[in-house]
Amino acid sequence: MSLEEIIETARGKIEADLVIKNAQIINVLTEEIYQSDVAVKDNIIAGIGTGYKGKKEIDAKGKYLSPSFIDGHVHIESSMLMPSEFARLVVPTGTTTIVADPHEISNVIGLHGISFMREASKNLPLDIYMTLPSCVPASPYETSGFELNSYDLSLLIDSPWVLGIAEMMNFPGVINLDKEVLSKIKLGIEKNKRIDGHSPYLSGKDLCAYIAAGVSSDHECNNMNEAIEKLRLGMYLMVREGSAAKDLDALSPVLKKFPTRKCMFVTDDRYPDALKEHINMMVRKSVENGISPIKAIQMASINTAEYFGLKEVGAIAPGYKADMLLLDNLEDFKPSYVIKNGEIVAKDGNLVINIEKKNFSSLRGTVNIRWLDKEDLKIKAKSSKVRAIEVKDGQLVTKCVDADINVVNGFAESNLNDDVLKILVIERHKASGNIGIGFVKGFGIKEGAIASTVAHDSHNMIVIGTNDDDMLKAIKELVKSQGGKVIIRNNEVVAKLDLPIAGLMSEDYAENFLSKYKKLKEGEKIIGSALEEPFMTMSFLSLSVIPELKLTDKGLMDVVNNKFTELFI
Repeated sequence: MSLEEIIETARGKIEADLVIKNAQIINVLTEEIYQSDVAVKDNIIAGIGTGYKGKKEIDAKGKYLSPSFIDGHVHIESSMLMPSEFARLVVPTGTTTIVADPHEISNVIGLHGISFMREASKNLPLDIYMTLPSCVPASPYETSGFELNSYDLSLLIDSPWVLGIAEMMNFPGVINLDKEVLSKIKLGIEKNKRIDGHSPYLSGKDLCAYIAAGVSSDHECNNMNEAIEKLRLGMYLMVREGSAAKDLDALSPVLKKFPTRKCMFVTDDRYPDALKEHINMMVRKSVENGISPIKAIQMASINTAEYFGLKEVGAIAPGYKADMLLLDNLEDFKPSYVIKNGEIVAKDGNLVINIEKKNFSSLRGTVNIRWLDKEDLKIKAKSSKVRAIEVKDGQLVTKCVDADINVVNGFAESNLNDDVLKILVIERHKASGNIGIGFVKGFGIKEGAIASTVAHDSHNMIVIGTNDDDMLKAIKELVKSQGGKVIIRNNEVVAKLDLPIAGLMSEDYAENFLSKYKKLKEGEKIIGSALEEPFMTMSFLSLSVIPELKLTDKGLMDVVNNKFTELFI
């Protein structure tokens, strides 16, 4: 890139590489829309105004030119796709920058997982920045494949692609002065990088302490009062719309009432079928909910860029990277052109460039469990009533409810009449033999079992079923494939997704994987699941930092009181 040539292009002295003419420019800096031309040299916006000439010219014919979109917090691994295939799906929607938290793969293989994700993210039409996982494991109440301490994070914190410390889920550790937790926060502060938060229902003086410690954002708000309190105390509000947790509708009244320059859009965890609409869907939905298009686009671009200190992206102005979208209207927000680094990379929803698929076989072989038989899945009944995990569709927060189970030959079994199913969490990193056994209510499964090696955040094997035979068959299938998701009925495989990369991701092309994923979705209905995303909901039932009741490989966890609790009442 020649600075002299950019200056001369801006002055109109030399020809631009690309000129977009007659565009309605969405200016997120001044919150206005006006018609002009945009000249690009190399990958930089050189000038805005009329009279520019370009080697390539696009007549926008009055269409809207927007900065491209940024996802401020996402776990690529949750898509079950490699970064190249993730990019293949989201770039045509208008997302050209993401901030990824690789804590899923870090819980399985530690620093090697972060390095792997970095290498796999290179040379894509998607800028992938990262925040360093702060909670590997998320808590001491579960077994992960690795632990990352502040020294481990210090080895990567100075990298230009690292923007901060990722979601500090261990908020009890922050407010109770845990030395290792605070050392990670101090590392981010010393390097002048962001510390992202994760603090569902934290309020009052404890919330003040959490913020005063240096945590500056939160993506766990799912109600107005919580969002307002956090905004009033200076936090940045990350509005999330994932596959399991959908908070945009609940928070839209806040976005309409209060200034939004400290608000941004994130997807957190999304399955692959939800990636063909990405941040653009959140922009569209916001506008449908009564938020102005400019404010919605700000939350999808400049707000996120400024929060993370990405000075070169997020707006259409001289000196910014030429990451832009040409939109036919301000209603559906489907870009007719996606321009990345001054080049057209997608048109009318389709990529027009080639993305090389990379193969990394070194991350196979991460599902290691002790040999199990049916007796290992049984639990002696101390009564016919248990503390069960009650789930709600579209929410990560669970309830602790009293539930009746069946007692058969002295063992606790599922009660299908009341939709109370057995759930197992099996340690799968070190073959320790740890098995957590509990019961869950709300899945609606009428027969068979489902199982997965995707179980936040330590990603042990998690199984829910109506009977032990199908649950054991599901376990064996996942060991065979070294990771994945499976549905079993009558001891037969109904549908299966192989995820051999750390038990989290597929090596397949996006479109091929989507076809297999569709069959998994069909299988969910065959066994009677009542949830929109049963696998996503199940994957969070072992996350021992989100209230109220969770199950880890070590036992049933009362998250509210931060202690293990008895299963039987």
